[in-house]
Amino acid sequence: MPDTSESTKTNDGAEACELSSSQRIEAVLMTIDRPLGDKALSEAAGVDSVKPAIAELNDSYESTGRTFRIVRIASGWQVMTMPESAPILARLHAQRQQSRLSPAALETLSIIAYRQPVMRAEIEAIRGVACGEVLRGLLERRFIRIAGRAEELGRPMLYGTTKDFLRVFGLAGIDDLPEVEGLRRAPQRAKPLKESAPVDGEAASVASDPPVDAESAAVESDESNEEQESSPNEGN
Repeated sequence: MPDTSESTKTNDGAEACELSSSQRIEAVLMTIDRPLGDKALSEAAGVDSVKPAIAELNDSYESTGRTFRIVRIASGWQVMTMPESAPILARLHAQRQQSRLSPAALETLSIIAYRQPVMRAEIEAIRGVACGEVLRGLLERRFIRIAGRAEELGRPMLYGTTKDFLRVFGLAGIDDLPEVEGLRRAPQRAKPLKESAPVDGEAASVASDPPVDAESAAVESDESNEEQESSPNEGN
């Protein structure tokens, strides 16, 4: 008997069973581990508009009592479990707790998230302790990045959060951060490097340096201060 199932051509020319837009979106999102933006998701699933399909899927999940939803995370879409599943998943992934952020790292990361772009000196003034090692750790885990340089003596580094920070903490953007007393966002008094003129021949792309080059930035301000303190003696 002839095969009467409907099929369609995918982008690479292979044949696949005909799926609805919502089924295509679901298939793509079930196979990724990072948020996918509207354009990328549309191209991957071969649909014109993703939002109506996502709304249809979430309605279906809710009506059938599923434990997950498709949510917007870090400017993209990803399948996430409901908060009610947290206790079960916490037991399942107990080993991962060993690599969780320390209280010092969480405090530092919170200050950066709410006050960015922020200098190391400002972070240490708020916490009351040095934070060089903590900053290095956050840079290595790609939760923070070098956002530019402050328009102050020595041009100290400015720190900001990354998309990985938004993804891990389930935020669509910085505006989704809850209001916390003492950590309200302060007016920016310093501009990122790309908005200001380079100093001493520096390239204006420092803000986009890869994290591996930025790991030493946490101690740069200390080294600059030592040089500035010793320079008057050298001139005598």
